[in-house]
Amino acid sequence: MPDPVNLSAGIIGFSLLMYVLLDGTDLGVGMLFAWFIDADDRRRLASSILPVWDANETWLVLAGGAMLALFPAAYSQILSGLYLPLFAMLLALILRAVALEYRDQASPRAQRRLDTLFICSSALTAFLQGMLAGSIFGGVAPGGTFSFFTLFTVLCGAAAMTGYLLMGCCWVRWRLQGETGRQASLLASLFLVATLILILSLCLLMPGRFLAAWSLLAGKLLLLTGLALGVAIPCFLHGSRLLMPLMAVLLLMTCLMLLAMMALYPWLIPETLSLKEAASGPVTQQFVLTGLAIIIPMTVAYNSWAFWVLKGKVK
Repeated sequence: MPDPVNLSAGIIGFSLLMYVLLDGTDLGVGMLFAWFIDADDRRRLASSILPVWDANETWLVLAGGAMLALFPAAYSQILSGLYLPLFAMLLALILRAVALEYRDQASPRAQRRLDTLFICSSALTAFLQGMLAGSIFGGVAPGGTFSFFTLFTVLCGAAAMTGYLLMGCCWVRWRLQGETGRQASLLASLFLVATLILILSLCLLMPGRFLAAWSLLAGKLLLLTGLALGVAIPCFLHGSRLLMPLMAVLLLMTCLMLLAMMALYPWLIPETLSLKEAASGPVTQQFVLTGLAIIIPMTVAYNSWAFWVLKGKVK
């Protein structure tokens, strides 16, 4: 039987990965409103994510709840040190939901304002999520109100924005197709280059931790897969299989996230709090893991069913 602490960490990592892949694509579509100014394009962009965005965010709730129950010591340290970007991100998520849900019922003038709010809240959410991940990964000491604000975390925020934009472009290419899809393909090439440059910069800023992950066999395989996808994605963007770029980009993001998790292991807050030190008691771990064993398959099934029902071109 797997070690409960490692199993708990794996489940939280899986929930975060699902959130980044699913809601990251939604956030990318939201930011793409800045490039698609035609009213009909924006209507179709919004229609493509309206049925699934709230289900996608379920994974963030699952990850946060599991962290609180399974690793309360880490939860308290992260919350006390990073409360400002955390609450700003939650506020941005709320504003984004309001803008998306109400834009169809608004007058043209109000709709333009809601679209601006949708762009800004999506961009702020993406940037803060990257910054939060960078703060934890970089081991920024909790406690200072602005201690999370470093060059590394700012670059992490920018990398999250460009990565989400890349996923959003591939989603638009698949769901909207036509001239809008071709414009999305051109933008995807731009965001792919920006994402790779930012990731390379992050690796150069913190080489020791990444080299430790790459020294493992699994790390080498993930790195080689990621490099191959970085070369293949531009080819997929100009191919006839519209779903391939999206699948390739999601796999690239999966490789990057798994590498980051391997680089962080066995710490939750590097050099400060390990997984075992932060874990709750065995009884709590077993109780919560039992509940998650029921909830997570149901959430996967619901997400899969929603995407299956709503697949196809948006008109």
